[in-house]
Amino acid sequence: MSSRNDIDRQFGETLVNWTPPPKPSKSPLIGRYARLEPLRADHSPALLNANRQDQAGLMWSYLPYGPFDTLDNYQAWVSAAAKSDDPLFFAIVDQTTEDAIGVASYLRIEPNNGAIEVGHIAYSPLLQRSRMATEAMFLMMQNAFALGYRRYEWKCDSLNMPSVNAAKRLGFQYEGTFRQATVYKGRNRDTSWFSIIDQDWHHMEAEYRRYLQPSNFDPEGQQLTPLSL
Repeated sequence: MSSRNDIDRQFGETLVNWTPPPKPSKSPLIGRYARLEPLRADHSPALLNANRQDQAGLMWSYLPYGPFDTLDNYQAWVSAAAKSDDPLFFAIVDQTTEDAIGVASYLRIEPNNGAIEVGHIAYSPLLQRSRMATEAMFLMMQNAFALGYRRYEWKCDSLNMPSVNAAKRLGFQYEGTFRQATVYKGRNRDTSWFSIIDQDWHHMEAEYRRYLQPSNFDPEGQQLTPLSL
C-alpha cells in the first residue's frame, strides 16, 4: 500500500512499530530429521566423505569454490568459513546418523532493511532430494521470520536450473535477472533473484509443517504429497 504527501509524491507504506531485527545467532536449529549447527572444523571429515558420493563434483558447479580433493584443503576452507559472521555457515546434520552431510548459510544480513539471504548451499548426494533437505531450508526460513526479518532472498546463477527449480518449489517468487552480475571461476554469472516476504510466510509455514509430518512419507522417506506453495 502506498500513500501521498502534501505535494502529491507517492511513497511506500509507513512501517508502524517495526524495528530492525537482531542478527541471527550461532545457535542450533533443530527439526525432526535434520539439525543445523554452526559449522566447525571438526565437521570436515564427515562432510568430505558425504561430498565424495558426488564423484563428478556436480554439487560444486555453480559455487565459487570447490571441489576439494583432500581433507586438508577442505578443512582449511571449513575453518575459515566457520569464523565468518556474514556469511554465517551451518552444517546440516542427519539426526539419524549424526553425520554432517551438507552446508548452508545466511548471508547479506541487513537488519536495518529487514533483509537476509540464504546461500552457499552445498548439499551432498546424501542430502539431495530428501526431506532433510527441505526441512533444513524450512528451519532457516522459520528462524529468519521469527527474528523479525521482512524479506528472505535466494539468488543463483540463472543457468543453474536445479537451483532455480528448487527456489520455485520452496515457494520463492522470481523477481528478475541481473545481467553480468558477477564473475566466478573465470565465468560470467547472470544472477536470478527470488524472495519470500513476511506476508507470504504466514500461510507458507503451515504448508511446510503439513508437508514435513512423518505421515507424509513412506518407509523409504519418499514424499506422498508434494509441497503446495
